[in-house]
Amino acid sequence: MTRLEGVLKMALAKGWKTEKQHGNTWVVLPREEFKAQMRAFRDLGFNYLADVVGIDYLTYPEPKPERFSVVYELVSLPGYRGGDGSRMFVRVYVPEKDPVLPTVVDLWLSADYLEREVYDMFGIRFEGHPDLRKILTPEDLEGHPLRKDYPLGETPTLFKEGRFIDPAAFRAGLTGQDSGMTGWRGGTRRGYQDVYAEIQQVKKEDR
Repeated sequence: MTRLEGVLKMALAKGWKTEKQHGNTWVVLPREEFKAQMRAFRDLGFNYLADVVGIDYLTYPEPKPERFSVVYELVSLPGYRGGDGSRMFVRVYVPEKDPVLPTVVDLWLSADYLEREVYDMFGIRFEGHPDLRKILTPEDLEGHPLRKDYPLGETPTLFKEGRFIDPAAFRAGLTGQDSGMTGWRGGTRRGYQDVYAEIQQVKKEDR
């Protein structure tokens, strides 16, 4: 039985939700069981923590249990401490009113800077971290830039041929509220379908 198969068997017995997509496996842990289970995963042979990322579901189209989650990529490196090449992602949901998780720096040293980045970008605190402070943004910057409600800049970007990116339209395009993200000075932006239709027409005329 591989390390990953062992985790999936454990998840089935404990009733944890699992997700499989694009060849990857996610295990969703309850926050109250998180630290103990992460320690169990390390002892099982997941000897390397490759990444820690935060997610803000504030504008996500599907409802989620909490606004935030933190995802940990765990790997059982072959040739190191009995690793067999298994790889999985552990997801734990974090409430907006109490965005705190226990640190896993004591389990994997690679969590040090990774947790600091999530703290800086999302404001999720890692209890017990030996040096929890900002790592990417200035100390005097207020807020957390990867939160969905963080204000974006308001400087239009102008290109040489007259095309420009308008901040408000750009945000609308990113959130799916509007398909148009750029414009043309003095006229309406032409979409990809319009351009494609014109190309097809030119091809017909050249025949």
